[in-house]
Amino acid sequence: MPTIDFDKLFAGFESIKIGVLGDVMLDTYWWGQVERISPEAPVPIVALDRKEYRIGGAGNVALNLACLGAKVSVLSVIGNDDDGSVLTKLFAQNNIYTGYLLKNNSRITTSKSRIICRNQQMMRLDSEITSDLSREDEDKLIEKVRQYIINEKPQALILEDYNKGVLTERIIHEVITLCKNNNVITSVDPKRKNFLSYKGVDIFKPNMKEVKEGLNLLVDEVNTDLLNKIHQELYEKLGHRISFITLSEKGVFYKDDTGQRIVHSHIRNIADVSGAGDTVIAVASLLYAATGNVDLMAEVANIAGGLVCEEVGTVAINKERLLAECRILL
Repeated sequence: MPTIDFDKLFAGFESIKIGVLGDVMLDTYWWGQVERISPEAPVPIVALDRKEYRIGGAGNVALNLACLGAKVSVLSVIGNDDDGSVLTKLFAQNNIYTGYLLKNNSRITTSKSRIICRNQQMMRLDSEITSDLSREDEDKLIEKVRQYIINEKPQALILEDYNKGVLTERIIHEVITLCKNNNVITSVDPKRKNFLSYKGVDIFKPNMKEVKEGLNLLVDEVNTDLLNKIHQELYEKLGHRISFITLSEKGVFYKDDTGQRIVHSHIRNIADVSGAGDTVIAVASLLYAATGNVDLMAEVANIAGGLVCEEVGTVAINKERLLAECRILL
């Protein structure tokens, strides 16, 4: 790889506009202590100490981009409820633009509440609607995407699917077409439901588990020959430009019409893999928008994914730490 001026590259992130379209969520953490069992039922009584709100789902992808300095807008449909208001405020506090965020009285904001004692999760409560958006809501969201592209002229749009109903087949198809017509790079972090719906996307970034489920593969050993076959099968179905597959502790694999490579992981003290996929798609999309260099995209995204795994819980990437690692490792 040629010598890269990473200070100049990272400083340039501030000039890049990226949208994140998908299932945003509010993550709530309740921290407390357990001293006794309830007399009403054989369950622990949690004496709550504090409550913390965090940005989750597709919103965490937007948060990673904002932490790197990019100009980020979030595009989604949330409920017209208290959780939606809290989430909107969190976006604003983290320099994520919400002007293209729709609020709907017939849906609720996806919320995941975790009760944690002694650094262990005891229970999770999910509040969500997972049915697809109505035709009317699809129309409104597609129009928001159209307005965003016209007004902001972004370099890239990330489609972040958590199977909560925002990314319907129609929205996926029409948004990718809109982006193609306006020279906007598209990248996707897919889930099984719509796995093969992202036809014509630029960067297709599943993890290996999702690939096996999406293509109904029964394989154990992962090697270059297998990954090449996977890329070819995906290309025949999607006609995409770049396969970018995360391989857990083994690193990442990319292939396009110019080259291919497995980028191996760096040695890390892994604490928690939560949110690593969000970081990888955010960093990969930003690097590709900034440079058009697939190999550099894979290298930096691989480092970023490893860094956030060293932290407990879902955290966004730290720009200065990533920059320091890139200077050392690349």
